[in-house]
Amino acid sequence: MGKKTEADKLLHRIERLLVKAMVTYGLLEDDDRVLVGLSGGKDSMALLELLARRARIFHPRFSVMAAHVQMGNIGYRSDVDYLRGFAEGLGVPFLTYEASFDASTDRRKSPCFLCSWNRRKALFTLAQEHGCNKIALGHHMDDILETLLMNITFQGAFSSMPPKLVMRKFDMTIIRPLCLVPEAELEALAALRGYRKQTKACPYETHSHRADMKGILRQLETMNPEARYSLWGSMTNIQGELLPTPVEPH
Repeated sequence: MGKKTEADKLLHRIERLLVKAMVTYGLLEDDDRVLVGLSGGKDSMALLELLARRARIFHPRFSVMAAHVQMGNIGYRSDVDYLRGFAEGLGVPFLTYEASFDASTDRRKSPCFLCSWNRRKALFTLAQEHGCNKIALGHHMDDILETLLMNITFQGAFSSMPPKLVMRKFDMTIIRPLCLVPEAELEALAALRGYRKQTKACPYETHSHRADMKGILRQLETMNPEARYSLWGSMTNIQGELLPTPVEPH
């Protein structure tokens, strides 16, 4: 057997974290039909490749489809032919859907939230039409930790994006198999695979605090190189007796 290359080692590390997430959070089961939201970004492309590889392994037995949702009123333009070729090259059926939203209809929600929610609704529609019971999204560890920091800072809530979310209203389960994978590993995989970047010209990009939270996460890691793992662990290590507890009025 030949010596493992750096590329082999990188893929092994990412796949190991993917399998750990699958087992730890019960993300996939036999006979699941999974719809992967393929935006065209590095994260969703890596997720599709990894799940397509995993689907060829005996246990658990699941199938994968890919769906790309285009927002008609957003300047994010994707090379749909490229994405179709990428998916079909992995042996995965490819679907497209066009949607849109009006940011003026709900001033309480940010345009980024409204765009994301409308994309999600389109994925629910496609999943139900094609008999899928799970939707896989490409959120990685950094995304989840940044959301945790944003929710604490702006909503006063200790919450984030869970690895597995059962949406009873839609009879659908959202899974995030890359939840344990650091973004840096996916950036390295994207460079290795030569994933083609899509044209991005979103008018609402500057409305989001996510870029600020990326910087804060990096700052925390300069203070403690293990900060991301401490933050992750804190989500399941709630020490209620050491937190403020309001007294019930008599």
